[in-house]
Formats: sequence, C-alpha cells, structure tokens
Amino acid sequence: MRNLLQCLLDNILDFISAIFNVGIRLKYVLALLILFTGGAVALTYNQMLNNVGGRTDYEEAMRYIALKDLIEEHFIDPVDRSSMTDSASASIVAGLGDKWSYYMTPDEYKSYQLYSSNDYSDIGISMIKYADGGFQIVSVTPGTPSANAGLTPGMIITAIDDVSVLNSDIDDVRILIRSRLNTQFNISVGKDVYTVDCSRVYSSPVVSRLEKTMAGYVQIKNFEAGSGADAVSAIENLLSQKAVALCIDVRGNAGGLPGEVATLLDYLLPSGELFSQVDKEGHKTVTRSDAMSLQLPMVVLVDSNSYGEAELLAAVLQEKGWATVMGEATSGMTRSQETFELEDGSAIRLSTKSYLTANGVDLSLSGGVIPTTIIHNSDPNTVGTTSGTLGDSDGTASMSGDEQLMAALKYLS
Repeated sequence: MRNLLQCLLDNILDFISAIFNVGIRLKYVLALLILFTGGAVALTYNQMLNNVGGRTDYEEAMRYIALKDLIEEHFIDPVDRSSMTDSASASIVAGLGDKWSYYMTPDEYKSYQLYSSNDYSDIGISMIKYADGGFQIVSVTPGTPSANAGLTPGMIITAIDDVSVLNSDIDDVRILIRSRLNTQFNISVGKDVYTVDCSRVYSSPVVSRLEKTMAGYVQIKNFEAGSGADAVSAIENLLSQKAVALCIDVRGNAGGLPGEVATLLDYLLPSGELFSQVDKEGHKTVTRSDAMSLQLPMVVLVDSNSYGEAELLAAVLQEKGWATVMGEATSGMTRSQETFELEDGSAIRLSTKSYLTANGVDLSLSGGVIPTTIIHNSDPNTVGTTSGTLGDSDGTASMSGDEQLMAALKYLS
C-alpha cells in the first residue's frame, strides 16, 4: 500500500513538473487545481445526498445533528447521546400516529425476541434469531411436543415444513408455527428433520351450547390455528340439535390468523368477496367465499377487546346484512405488523398491511366496528354465563348477569 501511494505521489509531481516545463503560468495551475478540488467536493456532496436519500433527508439529518451538538454544548447537565438517539427514534415512529407501530432499543428488541419466541409454549420451545441465519433453540420444556420430537437447546432451526426460515424474522416464524399448532409438522435442523405432534395438546378455543331459546351460542376465544374448523363443527352440531338461530360471541377475542376467520366466513356466507389484505402499494390479496351459505337469524357479540380478525368477522357479516352486531365498539386494530431490525440492533415495528371489507372499508381508519345495538355489561365478569340458567316467560335465560348476551338471545327469540 505504501509503495502504491509513493508511486501515485511521484506521478502527480511529474505531472506538475511537465506543466511548468511547457510554460503554463502558476495561476492557471492553481485554477486547474481549484476546479479539480471543487469537482471532487461536488461529487462527494452529491454522493452524500444520494446516501441519505436526497437533499431534504440530508438537511433533516444535519438539523438533527446540529440540535444534538447544541444541546451537548449548552445543556447544564451531562448528556447521554445514546439516550437522545433512542428518544428521537421513538418519537419519529410515534409521529406516524399509529398506536401499533413503535420503536425498540437494542435491549428492548432482545426482550421482544425472547417474548416472541416464548409464544410457542404450546409446543414447549423458545428460540432466538441466529447470527448466521435460522433460529437457535434456547430452551425446550420436558414432556412437550418439542421435547418428544427430540429437539434440544443449541439446535439451529433452518426450515418449518420445508419452508426456509434462514432469511425470516421472528414474526414470520411465529406465523408459521401458530398456523400449525393443532397438527403435526416438521422442523428441519440442517439435514435432520424432526416431527412435532401438537394434535394431542391442542385445546379448542371454541365453546358452544344450545340455549333455552333454541338459539345456538358459539364463543370463539381466538382465531388461532384450528379455530375456523372448530367453529364450523360447533355450528353443525348445534344445527343437528335443531338450533333456529345463532349467536357468535367474539368478545375478548384477540384475533389470530386470516385463514381461520376466512374458513368461518366462507361457511356462513354465499359466493363473493369477503375481505382483502392491502399493502402500501395497493397490492391486494382477496379472500372469497363459495356458493354454500348458512341462512339463520344471527347476532355477533363484540366489545372493545375484540381485535383484528374478530373485528373482521363482525364487519363482514354486518356489511353483507347477514348478522346484527351487538355490544360495544371494537378497537379498530385491523392492521398487520412487521418488525424491521436496524444495524445497531434496535428495531421498529410497523403496520404494513390493512384489512379491507368487500366494500373497501378500512376498519383501522373508521375506528372499528360500531354495533347496530350498543349495550354495556354492568359486570364484565359475567360474559358468557348462561349455561344451566332457567328461561323466562319469553324464553330467554334471564338469570345471567351477561346483559349483552341476554339482549342478543331476546332479539333472536
């Protein structure tokens, strides 16, 4: 390297000597050097602009740096620049006005990854992103499907059911596993394949019963794997018991997977578009229903703790005039999020897709689902408590303190 620099310097000196040998005056040489230096500076400046995204981004970055320098120079107390950077980053994301998008410091992101990996308690595994790709198993709970499959801490997971996770983030893996929690599926560790059997520990999120009014009551606690098929099976069972109406309860349902709510909506509704998922560029993934449908009087119960796919169920049935929605306004949390890791180990979680009804309604912008009839429970602990109660003269289970459910059953009767 030193010889290369010496050679370059000798060439420059030879060039300058040659210039003077041909009689060019010093002022022209200086002008040439100034032009050369100015061109280099201009190229460097343009390169800098391109690196930060353009003049506007560059000016914003310079303003931020000037602000930090000014604070550090004049603020009376010691300044923690790292803390300032984290606060500024959090404020930028908060400025989007989307309560489901947020910034995580490197430590917060590590905690988030561990929390996310421990979401797989049903299969007894926790894992974290591995530096060279894939996901490293951190712990395996004895007696769980993962332990029974032979998985052990330290293994690097490279694929799930032949779907590579080498370039995936924690959210991708969560969805892959969540969608298989009631089945058998394969986990690849390099060339070795382990079969994880979750079917034996699966606990259905669907509860159903036939009320005194002959209305079928179906409570769906979430829309995780298997919930759609379980809800359909529960309704079929109620129909075999001669149910004449249907009350679907998604109060407190935190949502889950779009494919599960699609299974239930497809069973209930005739052919046509059900809903779509849309990204920033307007790319749509449309979910449709076939011609088969269930034509019964229906009520969907919702509350402020109904999220995502639970809201979507209520909105679609309400929009198509297939069910009456009762209860409280929902949250409007109908966007899906992705996590993006930054170079310093921090991360931001951003809403990247929205659910739209067939009529193009974005529930996150409209503020959620507004029930046709708004009813509040005096005691939230009474939700769903009608089993074994006696019917009143009008046929409703009047002994329950669940005022929302009582109103639904009375309406259906």
